Amino acid sequence: MEDDGGERSSFVIGLIENRAKEVGMAAFDLRSASLHLSQYIETSISYQNTKTLLHFYDPMVIIVPPNKLAPEGMVGVSELVDRFYASVKKVVMARGCFDDTKGAMLIKNLAAREPSALGLDTYYKQYYLCLASASAAIKWIEAEKGVIITSHSLVVTFNGSFDHMNIDTTSVHNLEIVEPLHSALWGTSNKKRSLFHMLKTTKTIGGTRLLRANLLQPLKDIETINTRLDCLDELMSNEQLFFGLSQVLRKFPKETDRVLCHFCFKPKKITNEVLGADDAKKSQMLISSIILLKTALDALPLLSKVLKDAQCFILANVYKSVCENEKYADIRKRIGEVIDEDVLHARVPFIARTQQCFAVKAGIDGLLDIARRSFCDTSEAIHNLANKYREEYKLPNLKLPFNNRRGFYFSIPRKDIQGKLPSKFIQVVKQGNNVHCSTLELASLNVRNKSAAGECYVRTEVCLEALVDAIREDIPMFTLLAEVLCLLDMIVNSFAHTISTKPVDRYTRPEFTGTFIFQFVTCILFMFQV
Repeated sequence: MEDDGGERSSFVIGLIENRAKEVGMAAFDLRSASLHLSQYIETSISYQNTKTLLHFYDPMVIIVPPNKLAPEGMVGVSELVDRFYASVKKVVMARGCFDDTKGAMLIKNLAAREPSALGLDTYYKQYYLCLASASAAIKWIEAEKGVIITSHSLVVTFNGSFDHMNIDTTSVHNLEIVEPLHSALWGTSNKKRSLFHMLKTTKTIGGTRLLRANLLQPLKDIETINTRLDCLDELMSNEQLFFGLSQVLRKFPKETDRVLCHFCFKPKKITNEVLGADDAKKSQMLISSIILLKTALDALPLLSKVLKDAQCFILANVYKSVCENEKYADIRKRIGEVIDEDVLHARVPFIARTQQCFAVKAGIDGLLDIARRSFCDTSEAIHNLANKYREEYKLPNLKLPFNNRRGFYFSIPRKDIQGKLPSKFIQVVKQGNNVHCSTLELASLNVRNKSAAGECYVRTEVCLEALVDAIREDIPMFTLLAEVLCLLDMIVNSFAHTISTKPVDRYTRPEFTGTFIFQFVTCILFMFQV
């Protein structure tokens, strides 16, 4: 699977309708390997319900059938996408790809939970449209990404959640929930005026997405709201717990939720031909996910220590279901048998590349050890070349940056350059107070270094096959861990943090007494005094 770029959308949506004004939607999140199914009657010719859900998911791809079955008086979902979502990639698939029978079979084989728990056995015929959409979405993902989805690995939610409400797109805009009014006029600095950006102090990408989801689909279940408020009460009354959790959550990689997709998707079988750059990149991403998972599991004992004496239901349940679960310790031990103890998740490009090349313990694979030596030799030669140029051309401040696109290149302060650079330096680009450039020698060494790293990735993946298969057997465990970390990030780093930065009497815990409550207020009452 391709890497996901930060907070960029990762949803692929299948969308279909019938002449009875029913719409079926399947939203597949490539980042967290989850599938959300919805089917509803579209009550307005403007497709308000569909627009609300599309705004919520913010998809990168929308898959629709040919526009032949639009209800009378309505434009059809295909035309809707063209009119209002022109910036989103639209894929038109033959109606035969929207097969509800195949969709039901796929959900049965791929869902982590039993189909009976999703209501499929009882309501299969009633919700055939969203199953048809799921069939098309899964077919496109497997064909486009060249993967096979692992059995019983998907988190599937059926027909939405009755514990949340939807806010229509007009209200989202007018209430400035995600974006402020007149944002184009005021500029990007005005984003702080929206509720989402005011509360966006989360540390992980998953936590940020969960916060956005909770604002666009607020809770209306009083018991769940009170459970969260109990957690906030304890965090505000126990500073040691609050600051301890804040510090521990920083130990977990911000992309922890992304690790799931690399174990839920298996690459399709390929022949033993010469391995290309794409194969090396896929191997690199798998290794990165293993390292990321190891870093997250290494931080679990610290989380356990902080939550040991927590009293509220949420924190006590996290301690019991995650911190005391021996399966995580077993997986951590299994990873430790193959992965070097000192390897950690890194964000600096060359450090990350080195960590990935040396992830597996030495002596496990002879060909891997040879590739590593070649990688080290070329890396050393590149640094020696930089030292040579510093002395030869009197450039003491010459630096050797690295990025994944260019590899190594030279950065020279413009004040150090007298006249023109020697002709040896090529690809000269002025960037601020520096000049970026390369040489033919450096370009040649870059190619050799990248080739050696690619060989390391491929050989490392071979060494990790058994470990990856073992991890795939416990996908639900990692789903739980990712969900827990996202929830803690939202509650601790957003809600609790917002309260802690204001005077003590600024926020008051709400009490719910009536049965008719304007549900959106329940979301706002997390943060604002009534």
